[in-house]
Amino acid sequence: MTATTRHDAWQSGDSYDAYMGRWSRQVAPRFLDWLGMAEGLDWFEVGCGTGALSAAILAQGKPRSLVSIDPSEAFIAKARASVADPRVSFQVGDALALTASASAASRDVIVAGLVLNFIPDRAEALAEMQRIARPGATIGFYVWDYPGGGVEFMRAFWQAAAALDAGARDLTEDRRFPFCTRDGMADLACGAGLASVATVPIEIPTLFRDFDDYWLPFTLGAGPAPGYCASLDPDARQRLKEALRASLPTRADGAIPLQARAWAVRGRVATR
Repeated sequence: MTATTRHDAWQSGDSYDAYMGRWSRQVAPRFLDWLGMAEGLDWFEVGCGTGALSAAILAQGKPRSLVSIDPSEAFIAKARASVADPRVSFQVGDALALTASASAASRDVIVAGLVLNFIPDRAEALAEMQRIARPGATIGFYVWDYPGGGVEFMRAFWQAAAALDAGARDLTEDRRFPFCTRDGMADLACGAGLASVATVPIEIPTLFRDFDDYWLPFTLGAGPAPGYCASLDPDARQRLKEALRASLPTRADGAIPLQARAWAVRGRVATR
């Protein structure tokens, strides 16, 4: 395991929801509004996590069917418990082997929310999406704008961590995922052969009630920054905590107002 991946622990659904899931639930409906798909279609979701986008698809997209996969058994269990709907099938699956979960040319819409940067072979993942797509199908995905500092609460954490530990800089998402930009995502879609490629930023507020609401998710170990935080000895963790407390913008009522931005992309599968 490399230094840049050793803290990528995505196994606890509850911990993930406390850290990123609550913000994923805000991005998902805005993405679907922009995607603008008709009702009654067959959908496929790559990397469903705990089901934030899945729930939004069922509520807004009104699909005929939805297959949602994720490599984490714990996330799939959480999604099944959270999203009870006969139209959706949650399955443990691999983004690089989608035909194990859906037949070729069987899906009208294939989406991936906040996951593509974690897939080691993104070009192959997009090729797999096209294998299960019907002619003219829509493929859409979105990722956090890490290089642009688009996740302010995460950027604040890593800035404070790097000031105390130079080694933390190599673990930051902006360094690990430099392609998560408007141009980088559009180039990926165009390089995969998708037509009519479009991109848009999706911005949401990430308001924390107080410092404890901000800090607690970083102690739970789900994700790179929480994994790094959990790996620190108690004294180092306390120093990081106090550095963050001093650096964050805090309102008179104790709330911490921050923002997050994702880049969304959509394209059309060529007709055969």
